[in-house]
Amino acid sequence: MYACESMADGSAVSRAICLCHRPEIGRLTRLINADLSRRGFVAGMAASVATLGLPFGAGAQPAPGAQARPIVLTNFRLFDGKGATLRDGLHLVIDGDRIKSVGSGAPAAPEGAQTINCGGRVVMPGMIDAHWHSLFAALPLQVLLQGNMGYIHVAASAEAQRTLLRGFTTVRDLGGPAFAFKLAIDQGLTPGPRIYPSGAMITGSGGHGDLRPLSDVPRNPGTLSFSEQTGAAAIVDSPDEIRLRVREQLTQGASQIKLVGGGGVSSPRSPLDLTTLSEAELRAGVEVAKDWNTYVTVHAYASQTVQRAIAAGARCVEHAHLMDETTAKMMADKGVWLSIQPFLSEEDTGQLTGPNRVAALQVFAGTDNAYRLARKYKIKTAWGSDMLFNPALALRQGTMLTHLTKWYSNAEILTMATSTNAELLGLSGPRNPYPGKLGVIEEGAYADLLLVDGNPLENIALLANPDSSLLIVMKDGRIHKNTLKT
Repeated sequence: MYACESMADGSAVSRAICLCHRPEIGRLTRLINADLSRRGFVAGMAASVATLGLPFGAGAQPAPGAQARPIVLTNFRLFDGKGATLRDGLHLVIDGDRIKSVGSGAPAAPEGAQTINCGGRVVMPGMIDAHWHSLFAALPLQVLLQGNMGYIHVAASAEAQRTLLRGFTTVRDLGGPAFAFKLAIDQGLTPGPRIYPSGAMITGSGGHGDLRPLSDVPRNPGTLSFSEQTGAAAIVDSPDEIRLRVREQLTQGASQIKLVGGGGVSSPRSPLDLTTLSEAELRAGVEVAKDWNTYVTVHAYASQTVQRAIAAGARCVEHAHLMDETTAKMMADKGVWLSIQPFLSEEDTGQLTGPNRVAALQVFAGTDNAYRLARKYKIKTAWGSDMLFNPALALRQGTMLTHLTKWYSNAEILTMATSTNAELLGLSGPRNPYPGKLGVIEEGAYADLLLVDGNPLENIALLANPDSSLLIVMKDGRIHKNTLKT
């Protein structure tokens, strides 16, 4: 439903959404479709970018068409990403991709500046989703398994724009071949959030993310499964193999590494109670990441799996919905981050069957206890949505944020989705592809901000309805949406 193909009713998808009519995307797609291997695909993207006259680099670059003149915002109330109350009587000056100043009183507008009167509405930082899958969020698994990378990337481009317009200006990608896609966003080929990429999720045989058909078992050393060829996953069965796969992801530009320590919901042969990597294997990955001055986050639900990740030196754990009190205290004592998602019901996962539904019901049952333990032991907690394989679920990204009202105040929720998540991203140290300040509105920070029609400190549900509630969406000082009536 994202590319320029006919729909079931014979109508065509709107060209306002589809990007494949842009000539540069067309050139990229033709190269991507040429049965490239994973290595060839990366080289092909480099060649494609070169034909467009753009540098091929890891850092963010100014987007074509970004506002050349400064922007001044006036007459607004400010949530700065840290405070629990709104501040009044301020103005903002934005120059290039950064916030030049936040001051009180009437601004001294730079020459030629665009001035926007916000009408007393709330300005807040762009939000950060700490657990997102840029290429997998909105495409059904069966489509992804067909391996048409040209279609997948064009579809992901459309979803990236929608993600941005939902107010998420930055995401941490926790598994998928997102390196070239990140580059396309950084270079302005398609609008979307900043991506902190993990690259392939690294899993053991039979672990979450090992989606090989049983006909591919036993594994033949030296050959790669389909998901490994596309860069979606890397299957490992020894510390040495982990070292190799971690180094490969870091070489391609990973800002952090994701190791899969146990079972998962979307892998039908990998129940949540499994622990699928040994401590030695986890430790090998942690040591390589440390050598590269970044960190490992470990996918783990069960207590024994979380404890093994902590013992191996992981600095962050994803999920942990089934953890017990001993495990929570261990996380707090070691200063390990918890990146958890507030899954409450099948509204958040879609209707599942078989082993997938069994696992999802376990997650739903454990969510409340996990958050209560996180609060009790003051665990450093990040928020993410982890939407997968469903365009309707992807639209609920902001709704997932509002679920946190069961455990947190609105101010705490907004802080978590902005400055707290930015603190987690900072663990990538010199591997951080965007080393400026994120998740806050202050001098020198990236100019990522939202203008909300209403007060999210009083009504967090506004963020679940971005089409009507977000009047301005800005990333890097560039306005991607402005429906403010002047």
